[in-house]
Order: sequence, then C-alpha cells, then structure tokens
Amino acid sequence: MVTVFRHALTSMLIATLVIASSWSPPVLARYPTERFDSLPANQQAMVAELEKRTFQWFWDSANPTNGLIPDHYPGPSFSSIASVGFGLTAYGIGVERGYITRAQAVDRTLATLRFFASAPENDSEDDAAGYQGFFYHFLDMHTGKRFDRNIELSSVDTTLLLGGVLFAESYYDRDTPKEKAIRKLADTIYRRVDWTWMQPRAPLISMGWTPGGKFIDADWKGYDEGMLVYILALGSPTHAITDNAWSAWTRTYPRQWGTFYGQTFLNFAPLFGHQYSEAWVDFRGIRDAWSRAHDLDYVENGRRAVYAQRAYAIANPSHWKGYGQTVWGLTACNGPGDITVNLPGLGERHFDGYTARGAGLDYISDDGTIAPTAAGGSIAFAPELVVPALEAMKQRYGSDVYDRYGFVDAFNPSVDVSTHVEEGRIVPGKGWFDTLQIGIDQGPIVLMIENWRSGFVWKVMRSNPYIRKGLQRAGFTGGWLEQAVP
Repeated sequence: MVTVFRHALTSMLIATLVIASSWSPPVLARYPTERFDSLPANQQAMVAELEKRTFQWFWDSANPTNGLIPDHYPGPSFSSIASVGFGLTAYGIGVERGYITRAQAVDRTLATLRFFASAPENDSEDDAAGYQGFFYHFLDMHTGKRFDRNIELSSVDTTLLLGGVLFAESYYDRDTPKEKAIRKLADTIYRRVDWTWMQPRAPLISMGWTPGGKFIDADWKGYDEGMLVYILALGSPTHAITDNAWSAWTRTYPRQWGTFYGQTFLNFAPLFGHQYSEAWVDFRGIRDAWSRAHDLDYVENGRRAVYAQRAYAIANPSHWKGYGQTVWGLTACNGPGDITVNLPGLGERHFDGYTARGAGLDYISDDGTIAPTAAGGSIAFAPELVVPALEAMKQRYGSDVYDRYGFVDAFNPSVDVSTHVEEGRIVPGKGWFDTLQIGIDQGPIVLMIENWRSGFVWKVMRSNPYIRKGLQRAGFTGGWLEQAVP
C-alpha cells in the first residue's frame, strides 16, 4: 500500500556529508544541442510513445465529474492537487499532439476548474477542500474534501496546481463561451490565494498549515521546488508578497553551491527540485541577481545536476546492482518499503518506501532504487544523457518497468531475492518493480518531453501576465522577458 501521508518532500530530507569525486567532468555546452528531430527514427518513436502513454495516465485516471486526479494509479487512491496541476497542463499537450480533441480537453478542464472554484473553503478539520485560497495536499477523489486529518494545507502543492490553472488560462484563448469560462475561473482561483497569510515569518513563505497544528514550523528556503511558490506569490494581483521575498529566498542558497562529482552548481539532491518549477517556467536566457553573479541560469544549473547524478551512478559508491552510464536517476519515488534484507555480495542493507532519494552536496539518500522520472523529467536539460537512459531501462527490464502508462514509478535491481516487500513486486533475478505510477512523477516526464520537442508549455506560460510579473519582481531580466508578450 502506498504511504498515505506524503507531506512536503523537503521536510523529509536528512543532511549527509558527501566526499567529492575525483572524476573528470565533461565540458558542457550552455544548452542542450541534441534535438528531437536529430534522433534516429527508433529513438524518436520511443520518446513519442513514452509521451503519449504518460499523457494517457492522466486522462484515464482522472475523475471526469470533478477533474480530480489521483496521487497514484492504477488502483484506489486519494487525489493529489499537484497531480491535477500536471494533468491540466498535459491536456493541452494532448490537444497539440492529437491524442484528444480540443473539445474534450475544454470539457475536462472546465469540470476541474469549476470544482476548485466552488470547493468549500473554511478552517474546519473535515468539511473543506481548502482555506484562504490554498488547498489540502490530498483530497478525497469523490467528495473533494480533505482526505485525512493529518493532511496539510500545502503551499507548494497548491502552487503546482496553479501551474496547471494558469496554463489553462493562457492556452484556452478562443472566443467561445466555454473557453471564456475557463479563463474566468482560472483567474478567480489564482486571485483568491492569500500568499501573505501564508507568511507567519515573512518575508519567507511557510510550507503549510493545518487546522489543529496551525502553520508548519518550516519555510521555503534553500534552492528547491519552492522557486515557483515565490514566483506565483510575487505575481499575484491581489495578495502579492513584498519585493524582498526573492532576495530573502536566494540568501538561503550558499550552503548548496559547490562541486559534486565534477560539476559546480546549486545542489538539490533529488532531481524533482530541478524539474518542477522548470516544467512551467522557461528559464533559458533569463537571470536573477543570484544567477548573474554566478554566470549561469537555472536551466544550465539543472543540466549540471543531471551530469553530476549520472557521474555518481557510474561511480556507484554503494555498489548497487544495475547502476551505470545508462541506468541512473535518484529522486522522490516509491520503494520496496521499510525493510532490511541480506543481499548476496552486499550484506545487510536497509530499504525505504516512498522517500526523497537523491545525491548532492546537501545530502545522499540512495538505497539502490531508481526512478525513471529522474531521467525522463530531465530530458529538456540533457537529452544526450536521458534518451539513452530511457532506452536502456526499457530494453533491459521490458514489461517489468514499462507498461501501458509508460515507466512504473521506480525499480530496484538489487532487491532480486525472494523477500517480503510492502509495495510492488519482486521479479527473481531482475529486482523489485513498482506496479504503480505517481502523478507528480508522471508530470515532469510528459511536460519536459514536450518542452524539449517543441517548447510548447514554456511558450504558453511566457504569455501569462502573472508569470511575467512574478519573474520581473524577482529581478529576472534578459531573454524572452525583454520581448513583447506573444
């Protein structure tokens, strides 16, 4: 059973000292030079099929009545509001790729936005979907109310939901009653979020709130997926945070800047922290004061993070089975469960269920569990590394790792002996394999594949006035921000 109480991922991270590698790094180009249309036909077909299958996960798993999308699927699940944000964006990709019609996407999007615009908001324990414009991390798939009393009102998951809401506002731009309704509802949902209320320790933003415990005693600081939280809070036309919030945020970066496995970059151990904000925001060629001072933008930073993770897998300091040049990738994902196993050649090793696996200067959490989304969601950063990795994982592990919805959430080649696992299944001689996909891991795959292929999501979001305003108030300049609104 997938762990129910998946709180803000960064609250689960444990700092660990890391010994720097002596591996000699490659010289990186500023941006990826590998283009989709330059791939051999078989690799183009593989990437295109993965994008379609991953999109289909969102389309098939959603409740068509209220638009809620599950945390995990197939099988019973609560809804993840972050999954909904990725799904709303995936629907537009589906239209552009011809997977669904625009009319189908409009109807599903409209149902979703109508739910969030009218969902009950109050400070009760059980009779609400949200409060002060924020929504609970997990909702009941059918009633739409808070799934459990341990679930927090989440600032980052609301932000990921809003990524899809604002995408819908900008993408559905036709002069029809339904598309006008989408734009109006999206604007209402975004304007209602009271970002200043979520600042008990201003100018930083809290990770969340619960009716019983009130504000979580942790703020968004240190480079991670919280970047998009601050951009949307700065861009708000109704409850914007103060100008100094972004500089307060970036002042928490220094401990993460440094060299790890041959790359010097702003570290965040799990790759999702480099993917989530960048799935919606095109950081190519735009820089804030921090990135100007370090002579790189956040896309290049993500690229270096991918190269460092692959180098870590090649070095494989813990001697896990399967790691190498084309099988790598650590990020938040499912795992075999909270178990300890005596493995031939490795001895007694402990494994986790869902946790924020990663490798960086900030910490290392590595139990041999590989998440395909770590590579797949990084395809817009380093396609020359990611495409061979996706191809190798699919070829080596076949239907155990790849099914009708693309890659399963995670697998672990080292757990290949008969043992009890809390989640997934053991394939003797091959390893442990999950049997589910998770929405927040599927999302980066489909969005970043499309961004690499066409730049579609980035182009749509560049036209959103709130995204532009948030970036400009954060001090970003250059590139497309200097151009007229498309």
